[in-house]
Amino acid sequence: MTDLVQLSATELAARYKAGTLSPVEVAQAVFERIDARNEGVNAFILLDREGALKEAGKSEARWSKCKPKGPLDGVPVSIKEHIDVKGWPSRNSSPVIPASHRAERDAPLTARLREAGGIILGKTATPEFCWKGVTDSALHGVTRNPWDQDKTPGGSSGGAAAACALGMGALHVGTDAGGSVRIPAAFCGVFGLKPTQNRVPHNPGSVSALISQAGPITRTVADAALMLNVITRPDIRDPLALPADADFAAGLEDGVKGLRIAFWDGTRLIPFDPEVTEALKGAAETFRALGAEVVEADPGFDNQLSTFLAFWQPMSARYLENASEEALAASDPFLVRSAQKGALQPILRHYQAMADRGALAERMARFHQDFDLLLCPVTPVPPFKAGRGIYGPEGEAYKRTWTPFTFPFNISGQPAASVPCGFTRAGLPIGLQLVGPWSADALILRAARAFESVRPFTFPD
Repeated sequence: MTDLVQLSATELAARYKAGTLSPVEVAQAVFERIDARNEGVNAFILLDREGALKEAGKSEARWSKCKPKGPLDGVPVSIKEHIDVKGWPSRNSSPVIPASHRAERDAPLTARLREAGGIILGKTATPEFCWKGVTDSALHGVTRNPWDQDKTPGGSSGGAAAACALGMGALHVGTDAGGSVRIPAAFCGVFGLKPTQNRVPHNPGSVSALISQAGPITRTVADAALMLNVITRPDIRDPLALPADADFAAGLEDGVKGLRIAFWDGTRLIPFDPEVTEALKGAAETFRALGAEVVEADPGFDNQLSTFLAFWQPMSARYLENASEEALAASDPFLVRSAQKGALQPILRHYQAMADRGALAERMARFHQDFDLLLCPVTPVPPFKAGRGIYGPEGEAYKRTWTPFTFPFNISGQPAASVPCGFTRAGLPIGLQLVGPWSADALILRAARAFESVRPFTFPD
């Protein structure tokens, strides 16, 4: 079982093709792994064991005839809780949405994964409406870090990242409106990519479409490229999505020699845990040893929280717009407070935020005229206590102390990834953020793969 759940998606496909491994064997092994480890971390909140094993049997038959559906045929996949899977509950981990609610159709990326033969295992945990960078909710409880169950896995894709680290499936869907792929990837020691804005077709009518983007959470960079090739395929329900005209696996092994890369340690903005700073500097040296020109350079923007909240708080208000008093009383009180502020935001503040967004995007475009990539922190701290939430007695100011490096790139729309770059002395993962100019997703994957090739990722037992 252990060997099977450690195989990457690319390795699984190769063995299926060779006839040395069956998708049914793999699905059974993954469910055994989930049975053994999920109780401790609370990564999955819904499983479709019967449906997944049935689809694995169909995949086995296709492979036996050398007629797979696509590159992911027979590969186990998880879906983040708020993304629609036809016939499944889709409550956004919130008491605002009735328990009886079922999705009427697959979301675009769910449909693409299914069309490619992915075996959908179930849904992974999120906080209510994916609103914060840790994972807990009144509906599903606290999700925990696979390296230390006393610690948080981050959020909002915390369930996906925890499942990924423990081998509970090869491919995992995350979404990221302010760091929700990159933070849990960093805290759980896996790879996570927030693609360029509009790269992956959105759920129809997505409230968060201005700043949120779905992306892969995987144990290898090659798997993320493979998954991105699938989920970026077009869907008529999102005509604003970027053209699906790139092969993200092409050039993956081309390395970083000759690239000019900026390294920003981030300490100008806020204090850092010294172990995080040490790991980031070591990662920058690795890129230098790989042949890149690495230059210390500060992109020069200040904390972007005010602009981010001008987008996020009205989104919160829209989420809770029709909630009953009873449902609001059962909701996360800080989400309710965010929604209340959003409902009162003047329309002119929104337009100012749009102007601020344009200014930040231009600043970063100019920065990338001199640098192919930016290396910077994901968070300035390692994973902290699970269930703590993101606000201390100081309220919203606390958010400034550990997430100012992720949401700026949701505002600018740039692609950004988290790559495991080391551990604290207590054995907790640390992530390095790779940021590229607009549409440079493939370049980020290429650089991450170069790093992975000399600093292989490790995972908990």
